[in-house]
Amino acid sequence: MTKLTYEKRQELPIADFVYPKTRRYPIEDAAHARDALARSSGKPEHATVVAAVKRKYPEIDVEK
Repeated sequence: MTKLTYEKRQELPIADFVYPKTRRYPIEDAAHARDALARSSGKPEHATVVAAVKRKYPEIDVEK
């Protein structure tokens, strides 16, 4: 997974975030999608992250 700098994060389209308004949980590639799943695990927003990853990357096996 490549490091996502502040500048690169600001350049990402809003569609590459689970929460576009606040630009939280970037999922621009499969590695970042897996990272978002791991970081959200056990938090209230985990179901939303799972749904977004399933929509964008159906090939990733997502377990709740």
